[in-house]
Amino acid sequence: MAKVTVSINELVCKGCGLCARACPKNVLELSKTKLNAKGYHPAEVARPEDCIGCASCARTCPDVAIRIERD
Repeated sequence: MAKVTVSINELVCKGCGLCARACPKNVLELSKTKLNAKGYHPAEVARPEDCIGCASCARTCPDVAIRIERD
C-alpha cells in the first residue's frame, strides 16, 4: 500500500471541522491548543497512520487548505 501524507495549510484553515466529519477513519481533528493568525483552531492530522488516502477531507474543505500526497 502506498504511503499517504496529509498536509493542512493552517494559515488558510478556518476551523470549520468539515474535514474531520468527512474523514471515515477519524484522522483529522481540530486543534485544542493552536490558534492561527485569524484566531481559529485549525485542523490537524491526529492519526496519520490511519489515513487511507480517500481525499474526502480535501474535497470537503471549502478553503482548499488540505493536500493529499501519495508516495
